[in-house]
Amino acid sequence: MFSLDQIGQISIIVHDIDRAVAFYRDVLGMHFLFQAPKMAFFNCGGIRLYLGIPEGPEFDHPSSVVYYSVTDLPSAHETLAQRGVHFIAPPHMVADLGDREVWMAFFKDPDQNVLALMSERAKKG
Repeated sequence: MFSLDQIGQISIIVHDIDRAVAFYRDVLGMHFLFQAPKMAFFNCGGIRLYLGIPEGPEFDHPSSVVYYSVTDLPSAHETLAQRGVHFIAPPHMVADLGDREVWMAFFKDPDQNVLALMSERAKKG
């Protein structure tokens, strides 16, 4: 039976490709693939991230939140903050799943798209 079970690419709308590439490549440290007129591509764990200038008004809106999974959220938060990333709020627990906790830290890119760091960690004790 047919099902959609793998994401191939996620799109984030930007308005200045060079500025966006510098942020995602140099500040976030993402693996840059290539750039073409009005678009740039990154590899994010096998999923391609597409940054693009909106092709029309129907596409010109903030993106959905992209959550980047990290193993050490405090360290990732500190590293990105030192690189100039402005976080909306410090890392905080969003769910207690009994044996583990889910933590998040939200921030914005230069085009005001909301992004997040996420981490699940086992409870101590």
